[in-house]
Formats: sequence, structure tokens, C-alpha cells
Amino acid sequence: MKQSSRPLLATLLGAVLGSTAISANAGTAFVHLFEWKWNDIAAECENFLGPKGFDAVQISPPHEHTAGPFWWTRYQPVSYSNLTSRSGTEAELQSMINRCHDAGVKIYADVVMNNWASYQDHGNLGSGGSSWSPRNYPDLSSGDFHSACTISNYGDANNVWDCGLYGMPDLHTGLSYPQDYAANYLKKLVAMGVDGFRIDAAKHIRPSELDTVLAKANRPWSFLEVIGASGEAVQPSQYTYIAPVTEFKYGVDVANNFRGQIKNLKTLGTSWGLLPSSQAVVFVDNHDRERGHGGGGNLTYKDGALYNLANIYMLAFPYGYPKVMSGYEFTDTDAGPPAGSSSCANSGWVCQHRWNNIANMVGFRNATLDAWSVDNWWDNGSNQIAFSRGNKGFVVINNEDYALSQTLQTGLPAGRYCNILAGAAECSGALVEVASNGMATVNVPAKSAAALHLGAMDSGCTSNCPPAQNVVSLNVRGTFNGWGNSAMALVADHTWQATISLDGSANQRLKFDVYGDWGTNYGDSNSDGVLEQNGGDIYHAGAGEYLVTVNDQSLTYTLEQQGPCSGCFVSNFSQLYFRGTANGWSTSAMQLVANNTWQLVVNFDGQANQRFKFDVLGDWSQNYGDNNADGVLEQTGADIYTAVTGSYTVQVNDQTMRYSVTAN
Repeated sequence: MKQSSRPLLATLLGAVLGSTAISANAGTAFVHLFEWKWNDIAAECENFLGPKGFDAVQISPPHEHTAGPFWWTRYQPVSYSNLTSRSGTEAELQSMINRCHDAGVKIYADVVMNNWASYQDHGNLGSGGSSWSPRNYPDLSSGDFHSACTISNYGDANNVWDCGLYGMPDLHTGLSYPQDYAANYLKKLVAMGVDGFRIDAAKHIRPSELDTVLAKANRPWSFLEVIGASGEAVQPSQYTYIAPVTEFKYGVDVANNFRGQIKNLKTLGTSWGLLPSSQAVVFVDNHDRERGHGGGGNLTYKDGALYNLANIYMLAFPYGYPKVMSGYEFTDTDAGPPAGSSSCANSGWVCQHRWNNIANMVGFRNATLDAWSVDNWWDNGSNQIAFSRGNKGFVVINNEDYALSQTLQTGLPAGRYCNILAGAAECSGALVEVASNGMATVNVPAKSAAALHLGAMDSGCTSNCPPAQNVVSLNVRGTFNGWGNSAMALVADHTWQATISLDGSANQRLKFDVYGDWGTNYGDSNSDGVLEQNGGDIYHAGAGEYLVTVNDQSLTYTLEQQGPCSGCFVSNFSQLYFRGTANGWSTSAMQLVANNTWQLVVNFDGQANQRFKFDVLGDWSQNYGDNNADGVLEQTGADIYTAVTGSYTVQVNDQTMRYSVTAN
């Protein structure tokens, strides 16, 4: 099914972008699995990329390369005829291509055509065992290269095109044999099933010569790495007649505004000095920029929530062909990949493409492909924005340090929509109701986002459907719990409940808080049983157990007294607090909801190294973590790491010491 949808996607993209160059092969969004092994890419296509709707995966250069532990040794070719690399053998490469195609995912190979190997600190044998020396390789000799010189003047185009990067031999692509050698390499990969190419360092090859090589290779779909910089002699616009080009300025512009005011991003495009959309391959970061190469200035995985939101914007906004970066953790910018498997189970890999928000936004881009416009724009004048993609999708991005609660025009038909950014699966989180006039009330935590589209509606649900809700969470706070957070449970459409104990003390009162930070809180200024945002404290003189019920649509609430021991539960702890990166390591009180069972709704943002622990007294003197990552707590155990994003219910049993984190 996934495979059969590709021609339609390509046809649609050609219509909306109006470019034969890019529509011939490009789809909606692809991912760069940087330095992944072939076998692991194959499994990822089958298990994740295909099901999530990724159009393609960019792989590291498959040619033989120089030996060494650094990532950049992959970009120093030794031979095109030997396809054994750090990622695997030629047979494993072929198997990966076949398996990814079966999963509906195309393959784009990174190709190094300009500079050849010079680094020999780890010997003169390539990754496939070939012997070589600079300017002398198994299939090339000194006469196939430009004369030895190093690029020294980016204001001189000939110097950029005819000299080597960092002293590496520069292939003479003006000569017939090097042209044929490179073209035959591309044709071999196409014969294996490779669907397209990223031409590395295309800026350092004369446009006419690169065009000739691609023509000799029967013009496979390609995109070209050309880094533009003011005042330089070689610019991206010189290459767009050949193929789409990497728009490096895009990532810097996005980063600058996420560090400033994202309201400005409404007009991002050619008026900003960017290439036309049909000629641009865009990214928040790539393997060079996240290491500060090529100018730097981009957001990276180390920026946590900002990086996450920037990727959401890229996948929502109708400009270019977006590429998601997915690599590994590093402190040394030369460091190669972690040892062992390159799957996401290996903790050294960041796996940004698996972050819920980023992965689910690929589905959003697929669903909004034929609505190539920005409509119903709204912003708060600074760092909260919302817009629709015609009548196909709607996105809200909150880059402020406080929650967003607004009723906005979505442009969507009436219905119940899944907030695809509220859980791992598109419809595993909150539902949002869009009225007949297209309006909907959205509540988005600080540094978070929400997205709706026609392909993720609740209309087809007939059994075990999640309740509709207008808020992602709700807490009751008051004198009874020291103004802490007691999480309420969503028990039916728009209906939240919690049982609380009141002691009848003087000035006993309470309020309701959506995120537990007072950013979006509700009280009752008129004492009429109807809540108002930022309303007055709700006074109550009763004593005993009370069932508190709130309807988040009508904003009505009730307090109903229970039996003499309703809500009385047995526990081994007198109290329990959740503490972690999600709440700045502060103490969030958990609620005793059953015998020995403590519960709290937590909003995770998916930041790098996201983790938490449990604390009985709130002073770390009796804290619990998980040394074995097996779901069982140990006193003073290790931090518990999680990569989830969105609203999750965290539970702890203080008898078995088991804990769980479940999507809401």
C-alpha cells in the first residue's frame, strides 16, 4: 500500500511546486540516517520509516573510503568499484535497498565526486582492503586530478573549482575518463535500485562539468550541496538549472527566529533571499552544520525543545523539500559513530526522526501536500503562531515560556481531530473539536505544539475511543494540598474527575490549573458553578472526601461529598513526588488513586537527555530510580531516561515498586 502511494505523491508535488526538476523524483519529507549501517537502515525502513510515511532515506557514501575512526573518513573516497564501507558490504547494501523499497521508502546515496582521500594516519588500505596513496587509487592516477593546490580564495571561482579542499586531491571532472568513471558509479548504484543522489561539495565542481557527468549517467534525480555565502564567487543559483540545491540559509534563518520571534516566519521564502521553493532542499540542521562546519548557526539536537519546534515548523510550512537529520551524540566534532548497532536501542544514537513530534509531522506534510499555502495565520506578536494549510491541516507552535490557550480559526471541516503531537501514535493523545465555523479551542503548553489534519480524525472510531478533551491535562490545587498539583483523570468526553480530602478549615479554597504552572488556570469569580480563566478562588466550607468534576467544554464544575471512607486508600508512602527535567527537577505531588498506587500526568517535551526520578519527602533523602531500566525502582537508583513527547500518565506502586509511563 505504501509503495503504491508514491507515484501519486510525486505527481501532486509536481503540481504544487511547478518544477519538473524536483517533481521527477522528490516526495514530501526524507531523513538522513547519518552513519547508520545498511542492515539497521533496512530494519528501520520496515519498522518505522515506511509506517510513518517518510518518502526516502539519505544514506552515507557507499563507496570504499580511507581507514580511520572519524566521521569524515567516509568523505575521502578510495574506489568507486569497491562498495565495502563502514556501513557494510555491497551485498548488505543491495539487501537494504530492496527491503526499503518493499517498505515504500526510497534511497538517496551521498556521493563524493570532487575530493579524494589524503588521510593515511591509519594506514594505506581502504575500508574494502584496497591499497592507495594520495593521487594514486585503484581506478585513478595522478593525471586524473587537477594540479596540486589548496583552495585559498573563495572570491575566485577557478580557485574554488580547480583546487583541493584541505589539501585533498581534486578530481578533474573536465576530463573524459573521470567524467565516465563518476557517471558509471552513479549508473551502477541506479542499477542496484538507488533512487537519487546528494552530490557532496558540488560547489567545488564547475556547473557545466557536473551537468555533463549527470547527463552521462542518464540524469538520475539528484540534489546538490552548494553552500552560499555573501561575496563569494560561487553561488547556489549557478547550479539550480541542473538540479535542486541545498538551501543552507534556510536553517540559519529558522534558527535566528526561534531564538528571536517566530512571528516573522510567516513570509519565509524568496523574499528572504532564499531559492524558489521548487529548487530548495531544506533542513533545520545537517551533519556538517551540527558540528559547526559550513558556517554553523543552526539549531541542533542539543537545543532540545527549540530544535523540536523548528522541525515541526519545517514540516508544516510549505517551502522546499525537507530533510530530517538523525545522528548520534558527540562532544568531539570529529568523532565517528558509536560502536555496535546503529539502531535507536543503542543509547549513543539521538534518533531525532523517532521523536514523536517530528515523526508524526511527516504524516502532516503528506496529508497537506495538495494545499500548498499558508492560511488563517495567527500570532501573538512574538513567539506563538498558528496557521492552516488550506482546509487540510492546522498547526500551532508555542515558543513562549508560558502556556497558550486560544480559540482560533483552523480552516478545517467540523469534526473531532487528533492532536497528532500529543502521543507516539497519531491518535493516541488528546482530541480537539472543530466547530462548524472552523473554530477550535487549543491549549498548548510552553515550548510545545499541536497539529491537526484530515488524515487523523476520530470520525472512524466505533469502540474503545479516547474521550474528547479541550485541555491536555487538568490539576486541582488548593489549601487542601498546600496548593500543590493533584492530577485529575479524563473519565469521559470533556469530563475530568479527582477525589480530594477537605478538612473544613477557615478560608478553605481551590482552583483548577491546566499545566500545573498557573499559566492557564481557572476559578469562579461569580460563585455560579461556571469557571472563568484567571477567575477567583473557589471557597468551600465542607469536610470529608469530595468528588470534584470539571467539564472542559462547558467549564462547569461540581464538588460531591462521598461516603465516610470513599477515597481512603492504603499506601506505604505518606506522599510521593515526581522530579525530573520535565518540571525543572522541582517537586510535583503525585495523587494516591488506588491502594499503593500513585499517579501524576506529566507533559514531556522530548528534550535531549530527558529523565526523572521519584522522591518521597521532597528533599532527596528518600529517592527512587531504576538501575536496570526494567520498570522496577530501587532506592537511590539511577535516573530514568525517556524520549517521549507529550502528555503521559506516570504511575508508581509503592508496594511492588513498579512504575509505568503511559500516553494519554
